[in-house]
Amino acid sequence: MKQRDALAFLSSFALIGLVLLLASASLGAASQSMPLRFEIELSPAAFEGIAELGLETPITGRAFVIVTRDEGREPRAQARYTGVPLWAKDVSELQPGASFVIDSSDAGVIGYPLDDFSELPVDDYFVQAFLNVYTTFHRADGNTVQMHLNSGAGQSMFRAPGNAHSAVQKVRIDAATGGTVKLSLSEVIPPIQPPGADGVLQQGNPQDSRLVKFVKIQSEVLSEFWGHPMYIGANVLLPASYESSTDVRYPVAYMQGHFPGSRAPFSFREPGTEETQPQRRGGRSAGFSEHWLSDEAPQLIGVSFRDANPYYDTSYSVDSANVGPYGTALTEELIPYLEEKFRMIPESWARVLAGGSTGGWEALAMQIFYPEYFGGTWGWCPDPVDFNYHQIANIYEDDNAYWLDRGWVKIERPNTRRTDGNITSTMRMENLFEHVVGPDSRSGGQWAIWEATFGPVGPNGFPWPIWDHVTGDIDHEVAEYWREHFDLNHYLQQNWSSIGPSLRGKIHVAVGDMDTYYLEQAVYLLEEFLESADPPAEAEFQYGRKKPHCWTGYSPDRQRRGEDMTNQEFLQIIADHIARSAPSGTEISGWYR
Repeated sequence: MKQRDALAFLSSFALIGLVLLLASASLGAASQSMPLRFEIELSPAAFEGIAELGLETPITGRAFVIVTRDEGREPRAQARYTGVPLWAKDVSELQPGASFVIDSSDAGVIGYPLDDFSELPVDDYFVQAFLNVYTTFHRADGNTVQMHLNSGAGQSMFRAPGNAHSAVQKVRIDAATGGTVKLSLSEVIPPIQPPGADGVLQQGNPQDSRLVKFVKIQSEVLSEFWGHPMYIGANVLLPASYESSTDVRYPVAYMQGHFPGSRAPFSFREPGTEETQPQRRGGRSAGFSEHWLSDEAPQLIGVSFRDANPYYDTSYSVDSANVGPYGTALTEELIPYLEEKFRMIPESWARVLAGGSTGGWEALAMQIFYPEYFGGTWGWCPDPVDFNYHQIANIYEDDNAYWLDRGWVKIERPNTRRTDGNITSTMRMENLFEHVVGPDSRSGGQWAIWEATFGPVGPNGFPWPIWDHVTGDIDHEVAEYWREHFDLNHYLQQNWSSIGPSLRGKIHVAVGDMDTYYLEQAVYLLEEFLESADPPAEAEFQYGRKKPHCWTGYSPDRQRRGEDMTNQEFLQIIADHIARSAPSGTEISGWYR
């Protein structure tokens, strides 16, 4: 090749290389300037649907993008701390047709369990946008907060009426190449039941049947606290003899727990109603409905509360700085209303409490804080009754809730386990999930309601965190507030001389010794005190060998075979207890079997 031709060839080659280099740089710059992002629109139809349900507009709330590989259920139905990836941010003052972007480079966007969209493996995903709608509360304590108002689904935000979501969209996601995924919040979750005559969604609007009645009243004390009309309700199960024995008044079992919706106490199913379903064989409720209707059953009234609130699906049945005066509302408004509306015996000996898990704590707390109002309590697998074991963390002595620091080694603290000891989640996991779903204790989750119920109000009007939600570092000043106000074992120790005589023989606790959430540890401490209490407590404790959450006790007749108590057996246990507690000369034959 001639020298001139060679130089021309090299020049052409260099020019081609330069063009390719510039093109590559240009593509790289385009890629960097087009990160993966989700552009979400609030459709005018959805805006109108939210407004028609009486929720606040313009719309403020928390928006989500949820992704999953599983097309079997909507992504929103898979959102939990052992579930699928989601990202969230707060949005405010949304008008019809408004749009916003969820982009993991935005400091206001946080995700779980992945921090950044770039951590998503390249794959096809089913994607959904979701909006949790807030209401503004101008509280009596001077704080203004924006939270989700219960709309009939407890506080299950991903199925709460009035919240909006997009259609599920199949998308190929490759965070390296980026791009914009457009989603439209076009669907509003409808009411579970049609609103009543007052149009109020709060606490739902179930329809009465022959023996199951649903009550809802506006609470004066709660409405004053929240600066907004607030309702509480009850599901009332009447005995089979109620309609025929019109001169009989009946004792009442208050069954505590999570938001019951339209479920009757004791899981009773009335024949001929839409709620009738086959009872699970071998379950605690198997055969109960037939027994309740039989001549052999004690004739009691069962009541469960519908007291969902802006923090959770139940109030914990106490007066607290963040949640409000629910103890007062229940004992001074709702129960007196029920006793007047139905033929209940309005005496403490004829009111007993029972419940499991959250309901177990509520049943114990109401008996302890109102020792002369109730005549006995059965707290099964209760939430922590002594904060030396808040599940498995000691909030008084530990420095961190998530980690056990052993110097050279840090061990992550478990949250849940199987009865064989295998760990199924950690405390850090569930707390971080709740932090993403609803910062400032607005997740509607378990750790959020504990902070709201047990803790003081923080400077921003929301609960003062017991620990940093990201790091797990414990605030021991807040822990002292918890101790003085809601550590049940501590409260009993400090006040036993005055309240002990009123609690004698009234406290019954059962828990599995392999409780899923380690709740037996706090129960051991409670039993240790009550065994030595003076005057005597005469409390009863049962521990189920290798039993998980939520164990309620052994059968009184089949304990040697290790069989568990049924609802029929428990009904007789409480009837016997009430009959023994009745004042001498009281006529009990109308209800006691």
